Amino acid sequence: MSTLAQEVNRRRTFAIISHPDAGKTTLTEKLLLYGGAIRLAGSVKARKSQKHALSDWMEIEKQRGISVTSSVLQFDYDGFRVNILDTPGHQDFSEDTYRTLMATDSAVMVIDVAKGVEDQTKKLFRVCKQRGIPIFTFVNKLDRFGKSPFDLMEEIENVLGIRAYPMNWPIGNDGNYVGVYNRKLAQVELFDTEGAHGQKIIPSQVGSVDDPAFAELLGEEAYKALQEDIELLDLAGDVFDEEKVAAGELTPMFFGSAISNFGVRPFLEEFLQLAPPPLSRKGVENAVEPHDERFSAFVFKIQANMNPTHRDRIAFIRICSGKFTKGMAVKHLSTGKTIKLAQPTQFMAQERTIIDEAYSGDIIGLFDPGVFGIGDSLCQDGLTFQFEDFPVFPPELFARVQAKDTMKRKQFNKGMTQLTQEGAVQVFRQPEMAIESYIVGAVGLLQFEVLEYRLKNEYGVDIEMNHLGYSTARWIDEGDLKKSIKGIDSAMIVRDIKDRPVILFRNEWSFNWAKEQNPSVNFMIVPK
Repeated sequence: MSTLAQEVNRRRTFAIISHPDAGKTTLTEKLLLYGGAIRLAGSVKARKSQKHALSDWMEIEKQRGISVTSSVLQFDYDGFRVNILDTPGHQDFSEDTYRTLMATDSAVMVIDVAKGVEDQTKKLFRVCKQRGIPIFTFVNKLDRFGKSPFDLMEEIENVLGIRAYPMNWPIGNDGNYVGVYNRKLAQVELFDTEGAHGQKIIPSQVGSVDDPAFAELLGEEAYKALQEDIELLDLAGDVFDEEKVAAGELTPMFFGSAISNFGVRPFLEEFLQLAPPPLSRKGVENAVEPHDERFSAFVFKIQANMNPTHRDRIAFIRICSGKFTKGMAVKHLSTGKTIKLAQPTQFMAQERTIIDEAYSGDIIGLFDPGVFGIGDSLCQDGLTFQFEDFPVFPPELFARVQAKDTMKRKQFNKGMTQLTQEGAVQVFRQPEMAIESYIVGAVGLLQFEVLEYRLKNEYGVDIEMNHLGYSTARWIDEGDLKKSIKGIDSAMIVRDIKDRPVILFRNEWSFNWAKEQNPSVNFMIVPK
């Protein structure tokens, strides 16, 4: 096997998705801890302490204990090169999460054992389902009172439309759990009650749940319940099928507690064996295979000011084929120019390491002098591959922003331009407005707060923000704009960053009214 094939096959690139507070960032921290990437995991629950989640690098994330931007984290474990994309759980940052999912080969869905499948989980799951990527489920917080595992399996099937295959099974009664039973290894793993956050594994030589050693260890009631549950699973449960897992039709289900480290290592080791290596990527006209020796990649994220001292811009790329080498020249398809890829970087949150090479499946950061845009394709000579367009999501909240101090107009424009290129918000302009102001569109209110915070802290600009009473945006063709459009007296006509006309309506009702009045106008939820 060639060096390229060996390197590609040992890559695992995945995102961790969940509803807020299900424990996604905590699980990420513990995976890093086992991977040797960090010595002490920062507790995201200790809001007032000096420890923060390593994957949360922005000051606002540390203050609030939430993730508001996707982090890229890399480490080696047991011969695998692991690329984790820790995504924002908060619904206000779903756009960043959707873009990040474009760069992954699989996803880990974290579910709170007490709350089950929550709203944001449903939205993120649908994106994974559309892409057909394998989904692995980690049911978290098993050290607390929780739902019946059978109820959780049924909920996953009914709400998400995917069958679940439990790789391990909680031991306990009425939602009070003492450990898990590993079905594959026929082992009992018990919570460590001594406070060391370890785990006690009792190996079974017989390899059967009927082993009397289990009965003695667990007590009669818990042992009998475990026997009945395993028997029911074996008789009526799904058969494990790797092809169905790969197609996103069956999700391997693990139970554990990230905060106490329980079940994290067994999950990581099993996941790395089951998760796919880098997959082929669809393009507008063709596909590219990861083992193709010609280099190709796409930009899925741009982040400004990760290093506040240097005011830098980093473009994150997902390598889709071939081998990357430091300083190599590639074609930037959107401009047709040949550019040299200098200062390639791998990340551990804010910490960065200059690298000399990387392979299909890896996520690396490139210094961006303002050349790159989200969705841009990069290819080696001899390979022309245009990746599929990234989804655009219509904003539902709008505000007009301008700098309080007109003397800081230059910094304000720079900040708005860079944060828009990141995809932090969508920006629109009214061509007839003489004053230097922008109309900002967002999916959630927290995006406005982060915009204001970052403009002040990263660009030194205080802004005035006036919320506008619009909630529905529709793109239209340039030709339709020249028509006399009826019923838009209370609407606002603006242009997006690519100068495409957009109409902002007060609400869905006023949009529907305008649509009825103008049957020949093509109102689009997303631009062509």
